[in-house]
Amino acid sequence: MTSERNIQEKMRLLKCAVMIPTYNNAGTICHVIEGVKAYCRDIIVIDDGSTDATPQLLDGVEGIIRTGYTPNRGKGRAIRCGLKCAAQHGFDYVISIDADGQHYPDDIPSFVEELERSPESLIIGARSLTAENMPSKNTFANKFSNFWYHFETGQRLEDTQSGFRLYPVRALSKMHFFTSRYEFEVEVIVRAAWRGIEVKNIPIKVYYPPEGERVTHFRPGVDFTRISILNTCLVTYALLIYYPFRFLKWLRWENVKGFIDRHIIHSKESNHLMALSVAWGVLWGMMPVWGWQGIVAVATGCFMKLNKVVTFAATNISVPPMIPLILYGGYALGGVILGLPITISFRDITWESLAGSLVQYGVGSVVLAVAAALIVYPLCRLLFRIFKRNMKES
Repeated sequence: MTSERNIQEKMRLLKCAVMIPTYNNAGTICHVIEGVKAYCRDIIVIDDGSTDATPQLLDGVEGIIRTGYTPNRGKGRAIRCGLKCAAQHGFDYVISIDADGQHYPDDIPSFVEELERSPESLIIGARSLTAENMPSKNTFANKFSNFWYHFETGQRLEDTQSGFRLYPVRALSKMHFFTSRYEFEVEVIVRAAWRGIEVKNIPIKVYYPPEGERVTHFRPGVDFTRISILNTCLVTYALLIYYPFRFLKWLRWENVKGFIDRHIIHSKESNHLMALSVAWGVLWGMMPVWGWQGIVAVATGCFMKLNKVVTFAATNISVPPMIPLILYGGYALGGVILGLPITISFRDITWESLAGSLVQYGVGSVVLAVAAALIVYPLCRLLFRIFKRNMKES
């Protein structure tokens, strides 16, 4: 009991509450609340439009902050409602635990300990993928989600789908979210990582009841489609905006100098291979495959045994300040090659004129990309030769 009281006091000092989103969990909700009470006095229960006995059961529970709405709007909406309620009651952090009984409240101290080590982090409980009765489809879905999280943020997590989490309320209150169902748990961690909020895992236990006793509101067809659409939007944003702007932020002289020193001057690869890596990156960075330049350049570069780091870096020639120049350059060159006008007009736009402009730009951008690569290759080879010679002489 002393340990439990210590956790309660720590959570009070940290202004940390526990929130429980619930939808038709009459069989487990009271048991979950009682389990949480041993570790936290501040409990927020969000009724996501339950139609069973859950509302009546909550009427008889004392010492909780209760909120909710009707009809059912989805787990994401419930979490957002809980975060808003936590902020209104002055909490800085909130631990979300599922109402179906699969999470163990005695893991709450682990979140508190990690919070003390890493303030302002978003902490996700990592489940054991070998837990008893864990559905095989859950294992696949988690690996699938982990892959896209890494692709969209450049960071790795063991578990991106667990609902047992600690949210930094103040940091998230400045963000406007767009999703309202299960896909919210993907959106919030990706966008938190983009904002510079540390997202990390801690190990937790998990209980999956036998298949006949399992209760889930996840709709595989509809919800997986919604998650897939969200990931498509997040990937597009990451490739067109997040990674280019992160590169611009990184683009300081000391970083550039360090990159050149590590990956070029002290590289054991030949000047030919290094120059070819840069030229290949520039080629695909200017090709009309917007959003996929880095992926295509690195993937094809692997077969050519190019320097993947240098190739990917060179694709960043298509950073936002350069994009208008590259677009117009391709369009203008296409006009010269095809004998078409170079003027751009937004009046009387038709599908035919739009298709013609895209063809004009496509032809010109390919030629421009090839020409740029042919110029970059000999120039970089000469520069690498000079740099390495000066390094040896010094």
